[in-house]
Amino acid sequence: MAACAAMTNNEASVRLDHVDTVQVIQNMRRKKGNAVNGWLILDKPIGMTSTQAVGAVRRAYNAQKAGHAGTLDPLATGILPIALGEATKTVPFAVDGEKVYRFAVRWGVETTTDDTEGAIAASSEMRPQRSAIEALLPSFTGEIMQVPPQFSAIKVDGARAYDLARDGETVDLQARPVTIDKLWIDAMPDADTTVFVAECGRGTYVRSIARDMGRALGCYGHVVELRRTRVAGFDEAVAVSLDRLRADAEHEDPTAVMSHLLPIESALDAIIGLPVSSDDAARLHRGQSVLIRGRDAPVMAGEAYAICKGHLIALGAIEKGEFHPNRVFNLQ
Repeated sequence: MAACAAMTNNEASVRLDHVDTVQVIQNMRRKKGNAVNGWLILDKPIGMTSTQAVGAVRRAYNAQKAGHAGTLDPLATGILPIALGEATKTVPFAVDGEKVYRFAVRWGVETTTDDTEGAIAASSEMRPQRSAIEALLPSFTGEIMQVPPQFSAIKVDGARAYDLARDGETVDLQARPVTIDKLWIDAMPDADTTVFVAECGRGTYVRSIARDMGRALGCYGHVVELRRTRVAGFDEAVAVSLDRLRADAEHEDPTAVMSHLLPIESALDAIIGLPVSSDDAARLHRGQSVLIRGRDAPVMAGEAYAICKGHLIALGAIEKGEFHPNRVFNLQ
């Protein structure tokens, strides 16, 4: 006798109906919201986490998918690029771009968070002269080793450092290389405060700059104000306030809301744009490589994106006269 009886036609039909129903439900969950694609450059307000900001933008567009390019602290304001839909595939290009920060350092106090949220960890009556600060700046430019703040998003054994710090743990964070291209004094409104501007690369913590400068000057310091003014090619000129975005969404004016979106390829200014034919676009959509035509083809190399008739087709790399796709866009 067989170990189990064969499935009857009715049982098979029920099983297929069940599978189809599950598939429909899964598809509905995956497609919840609108297929919105593009970049929204938010001027993040103070007091909001980056995750909360992404959620607010996603709700304004009722978008299926959203993500941000570079975390901003709740106490920070300024440029937070938010990718919607297929634009999330280009997030690494924005994250890797240069950032510009304007920040104010209050001398005389170091805090546990290196900003105004923490408790006082050390203090001094000493205040630095402008000449002493300027003499110190060269040691904080170029590629330097920097220890992240205790309250940071760095993962330690799978947990965020800020979660461990909130639980009272002292985390041993290792110094890591970061790049600060430029750092200069923008203003000194009083003896207690100096305002700086920093142009820096990925992973740089402005709060660590303030902490380490304060220690080097022997007076301690912490960040009291922080604003990001640029991320990669995105700056304040293209930024939209959350109040403006919400007002447009509440008035149910889709034209106004959509007018704030930038094209997906806005994040790709640093790489090669490659026009391709319709036939080549079809090949790329199937994950196939295409030959690069034209007299400049032999000298082109590196990361690139393919575009056809104004539509973004794929991300990939050019090598030996061919474009090899590694991410394909689904914009039809």
